[in-house]
Amino acid sequence: MSKSRSLNKYIDHTNLSAQAGPDDIRLLCAQARQWDFFAVCVNSRFVGFAKRELAGSDVKVAAVVGFPLGAMSTEAKVAETEYCCASGADEIDMVMAVGMLKAGYTDDVRGDIAAVVECAASHGAIVKVILETCCLTDDEIVLACRICEQAGAAFVKTSTGFGSGGATEHAVRLMRSSVGPSVKVKASGGIRSRKAAEEMISAGADRIGTSSGVAICAEVLCDE
Repeated sequence: MSKSRSLNKYIDHTNLSAQAGPDDIRLLCAQARQWDFFAVCVNSRFVGFAKRELAGSDVKVAAVVGFPLGAMSTEAKVAETEYCCASGADEIDMVMAVGMLKAGYTDDVRGDIAAVVECAASHGAIVKVILETCCLTDDEIVLACRICEQAGAAFVKTSTGFGSGGATEHAVRLMRSSVGPSVKVKASGGIRSRKAAEEMISAGADRIGTSSGVAICAEVLCDE
């Protein structure tokens, strides 16, 4: 793990549950303030709410778009991105059009991402693209990473956490090796312990998406 950054600053503290209500997001934001996480990650409905809850802090707000399937139209993804950014999102975590990639429609996938990147950039926000690596072969992961880079994405991200599998060290290493230094890697899905988080960081992750940020950082304190 990087000596220059504490583990808490890698974490996007996340609650994307369909059952999450305002009280759950309020708690998420309070925990993010307390532990000084890098960001919270929420569904679009809660972007403005989270922004208000985090006012005066350094914690950023990330919003998911086209979540969790990525099968929405480009127009729908752009509209959701516009809503999120206008509501205060600093970062957009969009789901790639997985089925289109697997079917070989690479231009469509690139255009889908580029449209979201352009919309987000007009508000000063960055885009992370969720690949859902559990659905892809290694060759498809490499291809997806290259498309994301060409489309202007700031990050490639492993998983939604709603698929059949989450982040793996193998996928993170492959993603890191498939993009240039200007594109970062976010590992998410199934990361629930300090050991798992540190393994992902050692494999090349620049950010960790997890709903277990408090437990992970509490482990660090216990060992100090």
